Amino acid sequence: MSTSTPTASRNARFVWCAVLVVLGALVGTAGALVQAAWLPGGLFLALLATAALFYGGLRATGTQTGVVTGAAGWLLAVILLSLGRPEGDGVFAGGVGELLFLFGGMALAVMCATLSRLPRPTP
Repeated sequence: MSTSTPTASRNARFVWCAVLVVLGALVGTAGALVQAAWLPGGLFLALLATAALFYGGLRATGTQTGVVTGAAGWLLAVILLSLGRPEGDGVFAGGVGELLFLFGGMALAVMCATLSRLPRPTP
């Protein structure tokens, strides 16, 4: 019976990582749109959602892998949105708000990844 518990735990961790990649892409997309629409408040809201995603990934998986997978989805969405289309349309216009969102999100990912893990509570 003890051999099935680590497998179940590992499978649950894989599911959490897949969910965090998708959530990271959604938060990155929503943050890119919100921070441009309502510049001071939208930027704060987008960075707050980004921090919640990264810290939630850390708490959900119990390791820094949760932060990295959420950050990978977030960064993928932000980079794809910053590339634009051949016609010249793009979500990011190149202002200060976009740079603060990009660098602020990366700084939040690093901060959450370097947080010390809390010990698991004993049942």
